[in-house]
Amino acid sequence: MRSKIGAGIAAGLLAGVVFGLLMQVMTMPEGGPMAMPAPGDMPMAAGGRKPMMTMFAQVLGSDRLVLGWIYILVSSVVMGGIFGWLLGGRATRLGGGLAWGALYGILLWLLGALALMPVLVGMDPFSPITMPSMRPTAMASLGAHVVSGLVLGGAFAGLYRGKPSSSQPTTHG
Repeated sequence: MRSKIGAGIAAGLLAGVVFGLLMQVMTMPEGGPMAMPAPGDMPMAAGGRKPMMTMFAQVLGSDRLVLGWIYILVSSVVMGGIFGWLLGGRATRLGGGLAWGALYGILLWLLGALALMPVLVGMDPFSPITMPSMRPTAMASLGAHVVSGLVLGGAFAGLYRGKPSSSQPTTHG
């Protein structure tokens, strides 16, 4: 792809699928400080835990996992486009893509998972990291954000081709 934003969008979609799968299999404590859906509304994991995907559906006022997936994929496409726009020129090679992707993932964790997401589900900003019962969930989320950032940056580096260099022959016709 020649467009940094286009390559970022495509890479963001791939990273969103990876992130969504991680959020689907990772769990958080049932109940606790967050207003959770009633038992039976969401699939339960063993030990009174729910998939972390629950929070994404809650942002949309629902308990349906499909809406959590839609939220994640739409957000990932937007964040991927922003990555391409802001950092695409620095992430054209695999090493740079991975490094910038990992840093971008950490930034999204700080701004999204710790600041914005808690507010959207009725918690105080940064409460997931300050509450002992939620800290393991917050750290798992950090890991998922770094992994999806690596996928984003690596995929971007593989997809983005930039403008043709001036050393390439041109055809006139």
